Amino acid sequence: MPKAAITKRTVDAAKPSERDQFIWDIDVAGFGLKVTPAGGKVYVFQYRMARPGEAARTAAKRYTIGKHGKLTADQARSRARELAAMVEMGTDPRQAEIDAFAAIEAEKTAKAERVRLETELAFDRAADTWLEYYEHEKGRRPASVRQARLIVANHLKPALGSKPMPHIDRSDLQPILDSIPAKQKATKRAVFAYASILFGWAAKRGMINGNPLTAMERPSPPDARKRVLTDAELADTFRATQDCRTPFGAFFRLLILTGQRRSEVAGMEWSELDRASAVWTIPAERAKNKAAHIVPLSAPVLEELDRLAGVKGQEKQNWPVSGFVLTTTGENAISGISKAKLALDAAIEKARDGEALAAWRIHDLRRTLATGLQRLGVRFEVTEAVLNHVSGAKSGVAGVYQQHDWKDEKRSALEAWARHVSSILNPAPAKNVAHLRPAIS
Repeated sequence: MPKAAITKRTVDAAKPSERDQFIWDIDVAGFGLKVTPAGGKVYVFQYRMARPGEAARTAAKRYTIGKHGKLTADQARSRARELAAMVEMGTDPRQAEIDAFAAIEAEKTAKAERVRLETELAFDRAADTWLEYYEHEKGRRPASVRQARLIVANHLKPALGSKPMPHIDRSDLQPILDSIPAKQKATKRAVFAYASILFGWAAKRGMINGNPLTAMERPSPPDARKRVLTDAELADTFRATQDCRTPFGAFFRLLILTGQRRSEVAGMEWSELDRASAVWTIPAERAKNKAAHIVPLSAPVLEELDRLAGVKGQEKQNWPVSGFVLTTTGENAISGISKAKLALDAAIEKARDGEALAAWRIHDLRRTLATGLQRLGVRFEVTEAVLNHVSGAKSGVAGVYQQHDWKDEKRSALEAWARHVSSILNPAPAKNVAHLRPAIS
């Protein structure tokens, strides 16, 4: 192969041929110029690496320094000397370049992952995405969606913030549960349940390797509530609803008379009601057990709805065909039920001359109706049907084959309950009783 001092003159004078031609520098060993058949001129460096512990060298390797024009001959020679020094030190220039490129790519990947951890995988952002999925993809009940949003906003986000999901483990989640007072068992259990659903969803999407809550102890369930209002307490409560602002008084009275869930009554729509047949049909998507539910309407309930519709006493009592029954805006169902409950408690206490009612919850009205129906001699299966419970007589195999809807029995039960409520509100006067004197001997 021809050798010459590789200078600008040498490079400019080099001519292409049918094959690659090489000119090797007489000064720096391995430094050369490659001339391609197309006339391209490229500076190269050719070298051999000694095997570790051996004097023998491996096959020659060729490193491309760069094209003539982008580099001058002197710049290329200087780079060749640097490469020769690397080889002398035992560093393979080509491998070093590969390693450098790999390091750059690794840094790019790491940077992209850091960005992903700070954005897509940040807890607050992932939680918002999950809430949208939870509400719309699964078609959850509004009450369940509201609770999920409250738990994320009040318990999870304040503690976890924007911490990357893959970096969250039991040591982050346990303090959240421990911060909830021990007496608030229902809250603690709800936070655990919704957090488990959220992290399970994230695991299925590949955001995290596994759900950290599966290895955590599930909080104990709250003690079963047994609070049932006595007839006197129920009467005081019913009367006090008259002092609640519209439409919350009607809301509480409908709860007492129908025994349905607070979310179902609060979200009642005119389209679900049929005055002619005196029936309220709760659609499956609004029912807790996802089963459409027929609620016969007793006479007091019809009167309550007539008042809400503004047709009480009119010759034609036609209800609206759309919209929410209980609303303060005309567009949305009522909210602020907790505040309304506090106002009702205050009204009850005032009516009882400052004596507060023993602690009770809205759900206790439902239990009160169920207990009342039992006292009235209503069959257990009918009570379950009134409450739309899929348990007891309607669960398991029995639920598959027993398809009776108990519509007539439910109507009789709710009418009997309405009469009972009316009787405790307007007790009949005591009849005169003649007391006989004992005979005198």
